[in-house]
Amino acid sequence: MPGDISAYLQRCGYQAYARENVDVYRSITAEGGVMALSSGFMTYVEEVHPSYAEIRAAIAESPTTFVLLPSLDVETCVAEIVRRQLHRPFVLAASREETKIRERFQIYMALPAPKVTTLKSPDAVVTEIIGVLQRNSSWHTRMSTE
Repeated sequence: MPGDISAYLQRCGYQAYARENVDVYRSITAEGGVMALSSGFMTYVEEVHPSYAEIRAAIAESPTTFVLLPSLDVETCVAEIVRRQLHRPFVLAASREETKIRERFQIYMALPAPKVTTLKSPDAVVTEIIGVLQRNSSWHTRMSTE
């Protein structure tokens, strides 16, 4: 699927794009490290791929998963994501992007992973994530030694 995402979507459709994303995820998870998923990855329909439901559950429950959103307020979140999306090189319609994020917002908020807001400096976002990881790590260490 290398190349222009919008051309791929136009040629193959969203379901093929989603299926390809799941296949790419499966091919690189063994390598470890930090992985950023597409904004829709956790919102795909279960039927998109035979392994998707299991993968989605594992990601959602992982102690190192974070949901990054501009804001936990739906209106602020929608406005900022639409603003960002419209500055991308491929053509997007503001109304379609707004509808999409409104549909996805509740899915993101329902995920058990910690939510980190991104309307702050990248350093502040990283500091917050590191803090959560350190707190979770020390809690797990304390619980396993008691």
